[in-house]
Parts: sequence; structure tokens; C-alpha cells
Amino acid sequence: MANRIPPFLLDTSAPGSFKKDMGKVKIPFIEKGINHLAGVIKKGYAQSELSSQNGFFQKMDARVKILFLLFLIIIVSVKKDLLSEIYIWIFVFLLSLLSRLNIVALYKKILFLGLIFGFLIALPSAFNFITRGEIIISVFKLSKSYTFWIYHLPAEIGITREGIYGVLTLTMRVINSLSLSFLVLYTTPFPEILRALKVLRVPDTFLIIIALCYKYIFLFAKIVEDMYLAKKSRTVREVKNHEAREWITERMAFIFRRTQLRCEEVYGAMIGRGFSDRLKLYGFRKMRIADWCVGLSLFLAGVLLLWI
Repeated sequence: MANRIPPFLLDTSAPGSFKKDMGKVKIPFIEKGINHLAGVIKKGYAQSELSSQNGFFQKMDARVKILFLLFLIIIVSVKKDLLSEIYIWIFVFLLSLLSRLNIVALYKKILFLGLIFGFLIALPSAFNFITRGEIIISVFKLSKSYTFWIYHLPAEIGITREGIYGVLTLTMRVINSLSLSFLVLYTTPFPEILRALKVLRVPDTFLIIIALCYKYIFLFAKIVEDMYLAKKSRTVREVKNHEAREWITERMAFIFRRTQLRCEEVYGAMIGRGFSDRLKLYGFRKMRIADWCVGLSLFLAGVLLLWI
């Protein structure tokens, strides 16, 4: 049988042959960031799987968990010393262990958010021109001190002991609040959270907004991820940064139009099915004796943390 393979495919010395790493396409960081953000939002659906595990917090009634969350967040906000915040963190960490959560993945997220919204935001207050006190780290020195209206800039700029103590305390507050919120979210199915809020007399309008946002924020995150994957599959050369910015701007406008259209469609469907301003939830179960005992135990633990 005659060989029907074209000669140019058999020629390995062709000058146009690909070299090693020649086929790699670089994607700008800003596009990767958008795709990563969409992926993080989409992973929020994992909380429904985690909430079905056989852990300590998973067995509790959602109403007890919501009240515990509100009560302990108030305690976190009231306490003003670092040691008390550390005690609260240890208590929440033990609850996470008993609930059989993925501690590494959970606290990676908590520490990252705590670093951004706690430590980095409060860090300027550690300097002596904001919080006066004993300087433990000298940053730089000026030739003389300056006074601007009601502000005084000392000759030596540094981090004070009192300032860093306040920064660490605020950071622990943020970490504790995030730990409590993630503990409840990762151990409670979303419908149970809505039922608990309904029992606690949260306005129906607020519950409807929460339910719709929870549903469609993941939907549009999936759309963003699909758009990025479609663009990446059609990319055969390196994308310039200005092209990436143009693409992201166009996609933002597309998502905005898509959101408006979907909002009108959902509202029309709700009206067509006889929607009113009242949210009706069914399937409430009675509080068990175990729920009352656990709720009382958590309340006493919170009082103890408030007292120490």
C-alpha cells in the first residue's frame, strides 16, 4: 500500500517546527484573578456538603446556632483585652475540631481575611504618631518634630507597645468573628439558616434578598468562569495587558445586562406564580432536649468567656 502521508509531515528538520515551551500561552494576572475569584465563590456550595457531616455542630438545631453566633459575636466585640480574645479563639477552634471540619482549609481562609481586614488595616495605628507609648521598634528619625494643626509628628517614628497591642487585639476580633461565622455557615444548610432567621422574626424582605443573592451569586460566578474558559480555549498567542483589561470591561458590561435581564425574568416568574411579600417556610422541627442542653451549655460557656 502506498504511503499517503504528506512529505512535510515526515520532514523533522523543517524550520517551522515547534521548540520546547513554544506552545505555552501566558495569561495576564488580572484575568487569572477574575477566574480565581469566580472559583472561590463557586466553592461556597461546598458548605451544604460539609453541613451534612456527622459532627457536633451539625447535630444542633439551627436556631440554637444562630443565637450562639449572635451572643458570642457580642462578647467578641465587648472584650477589649488580647488574652480574652485568645481564649475565645481556642474555644471556637475546639468547636471546629468537634464538628469535623477541614481545619487547614478553614483557617487558611480565616487567617487570610483576618490579615487583610484586621492586621493590615489597623497597622498604621501601631505607630507613635497615632498611638502614643513606649517605642519598641524604631523605623526612622527626623531632624525635628512637626506640628500640623492638631496633629503632632514626633522626631522619632516607630511602633509602640500599646499600638501593636491594639492591632493584635483588633486582628483577633476579626479572626474570631470570621471563625464563628464560618463555623455556623459550614455546619448549617442554607434553608435551615433561613428557617432559623424566620423564627427569630427577621423581616421577610431581608430573607428574600438573602435567598435570591445566595442563589444567583453562584450562578453568575459560574458564568464568569465559563466565559474565562471559553476565551482561554480560543487563545493561541500571548494576551497583552490592555487586551485583558478591554475583555474584562466588556464582560462586566455583559454581566450587568445579564443580571438586569435575569432580575426581570425572575420577578415576572414570581409574580406569575402568585408571589406576595410574605415568605412562607415549612418543615420546622421541634426543639429536642439535647438542643436545649447544648444551647444552655454554650450560653454558660459564653458567660464564662465574658467574665474572665
